[in-house]
Amino acid sequence: MGGQRVFDDLGFRWDRSLVPIDVPVHSVERAAFRLHKSLPEYVWDAAVLEGNPFTFPDVQTLLDGVTVGGHRLGDERQVLNLVASARELLRLVKEERFTLDKATSDALHAIIAQDEAFDAGHFRGEGEEKRLTPGVSLGPHGRYLPESTEPGGENLRRIHSRGLAAITEGLDTTYEQALIYFLFGALQQFYFDGNKRTSRYLMNGHLMSHGIDAISVPAARAHDFNTFMVEFFRFREGTRMVAFLSDCHPDAAEITTPAVRALLH
Repeated sequence: MGGQRVFDDLGFRWDRSLVPIDVPVHSVERAAFRLHKSLPEYVWDAAVLEGNPFTFPDVQTLLDGVTVGGHRLGDERQVLNLVASARELLRLVKEERFTLDKATSDALHAIIAQDEAFDAGHFRGEGEEKRLTPGVSLGPHGRYLPESTEPGGENLRRIHSRGLAAITEGLDTTYEQALIYFLFGALQQFYFDGNKRTSRYLMNGHLMSHGIDAISVPAARAHDFNTFMVEFFRFREGTRMVAFLSDCHPDAAEITTPAVRALLH
């Protein structure tokens, strides 16, 4: 599958020459263990990206099974859903049952976005809500509007199927496939909410299933993440987001080049 065809099927482009190639590969068990050990940080990082006010100690307390006072129930539920979905992701990876596909995405989304999104676990249009098309706020740049919601969701299933084929058949490395899947899921907004969270979990499941450490966007870099994502939505150009995610990888010092790091400054 040619490079331009891949870009066309995914709906965006990026500079493929800047994607790291020599990313360290370990055992699946090691990759899953590292995420398991860093689960409080992973969940807190994800929560901060959603604007959740829970602190790191708050998240640690919830992971210990103790309720934290002084927070909205919705914020607590969001964190608990991130915990439950991360544990489910780890189970799928460790049991060698993780697959980069719609069924896995739907299953994880049903946990991540329960009580938060319309028809959690279903693409837009597949459930009870047939018409609403949510947009993504880009601040002073207005809103990004994805493909319309249609009854039955066939249009979104078609986009997903075509894009997934482009990723798995048109991209050679697991690392590039994983990062581009995240951008693909975020851009197409297959669900009413929770798209970036779900797509990051799919990204990390694909990485860990091939022995590559998961990527977590540090809470301290939430502003950069949001800035680069707005740029991505506006121009459908993912080079800086790929560079940013690579810079967040545990082996960033080893896999990123000066050219990649220069894109972030």
